[in-house]
Amino acid sequence: MSLTTTEIALVLKEIAPILREGWIQKIYQPTALALVFEIRVPGRTHRLLVSCQPDAARLHLMTHVMLNPPGPPAFCQFLRAHFQGARIDGIRQIPNDRIVEWRLTTKEGPRRLLCELTGRTANLLVLDPEDMVLRQLNGDRKAIGLCYRLPEKHESTPQETGTSRFLGLAATGDCPVSAAIEAYYHEREIVSAVDHAKESRRRALKKAVKKEQRRIEAWRQDLAKATKYQGYSRYGELLKANLGAIKKGTDRFVVIDYFDESMPEITIPLDQTKSAQGNMDDYFRKYRKYLTARQELWPRIEKAERDLIKLREELMAIEQGYWSPPAVEPGHTTLPRTGRRVESRTDQRRGPFRRFTSTDGLQILVGRNARENDELTFGLAKTDDLWLHARGAPGSHVVVRLEKGKDAPPATLQEAATLALLYSDLKKSGKGEVICTRRKWVKKAKGQAQGAVIVTREQSLQVRLDKTRLAALKERSRPEA
Repeated sequence: MSLTTTEIALVLKEIAPILREGWIQKIYQPTALALVFEIRVPGRTHRLLVSCQPDAARLHLMTHVMLNPPGPPAFCQFLRAHFQGARIDGIRQIPNDRIVEWRLTTKEGPRRLLCELTGRTANLLVLDPEDMVLRQLNGDRKAIGLCYRLPEKHESTPQETGTSRFLGLAATGDCPVSAAIEAYYHEREIVSAVDHAKESRRRALKKAVKKEQRRIEAWRQDLAKATKYQGYSRYGELLKANLGAIKKGTDRFVVIDYFDESMPEITIPLDQTKSAQGNMDDYFRKYRKYLTARQELWPRIEKAERDLIKLREELMAIEQGYWSPPAVEPGHTTLPRTGRRVESRTDQRRGPFRRFTSTDGLQILVGRNARENDELTFGLAKTDDLWLHARGAPGSHVVVRLEKGKDAPPATLQEAATLALLYSDLKKSGKGEVICTRRKWVKKAKGQAQGAVIVTREQSLQVRLDKTRLAALKERSRPEA
């Protein structure tokens, strides 16, 4: 459920005075319908979330970090181009409505942002001084260039105007209502994410069960076909003992089966187009086919049947409600699995990690794959070492070795951040955001792939790939031990 008119008034009463006269430093769009504004005020930086999610339209300050896509969506690019560096002249609520107006001074002059936190019709619009619509979050281009009109008033429901759900919640800090709203929706999102993960896993398991059943059935059919060749070794041996007596063009040959104690006569079918030697070779070849099938298919079938049992057990656990996905602690940044799935032979021959020496003489280590990332971060790095990673994109873990209580010099920090960007999926863009923190604030993500981590207390750096800096780093790189 979205914020009510009353709740919007309460949260704005807290945050509007704090953000007034602040400067928009950065803008992110972590999801299709949510934006995060990083606002600098004297002595502090605040993150403000504006969500136009139909069932959770809201506005509040944030204390946790949301993952961002590798590249900004078009609406976010527009906002960055026109609103980064803008001064917030005021934030107010349209009286008795769920619309919040931002008055801003940008490099192009005055502008307004309107946050329509109206449930299913929620939207974020950019207006010029004449109230013409310049851009809107919902992507509807028909309204661009037209004069903005407030939505028609309708009879308010209790959900839109009722008393706040957050007044009685325990929250601390300068903005308790905002903190309570964040906690409430964050908890809802976790529950929703768990439900989504369960449903996704259930569908994947059902698909996997059907696939495994088809594979087992196909292998059993192949094995059944090959099993009819089980006695062909005997036919081959009997033909081998009678090669001189078999004439070409004969379609059968009667021979005494000396493998049977009763020594019966048996008839062996022959291919008339082949010689006795050719028929014998065919029987031995088909027998070898049976042996190969038995050797390869039985282990596959047995393993697949064991896997099928596990898949069915997990599916039953989901359907009966006692399965839960790997949990990620709320309020933290979760980085995706990094590194290639299969290591090259060259990587296996070389020693662990890429190794560089910074301008200040400090050692910088870079993981080359998921296994090395894990070893570097949780095996080699000490708690006070500096840890870096490209934000929101697969890439290498980077560690700067530091003495206890020491900080990384600015030049070393820039070099390490450059390496984190270089060895990530953001490399092609040539620029991006890198997070850094002490190693002690990096934890393994329980139940997730090797290399996945949870990061707290991180700082962000905007980095561009500098060819001169990279060339100097590569000159100071050392062969892996």
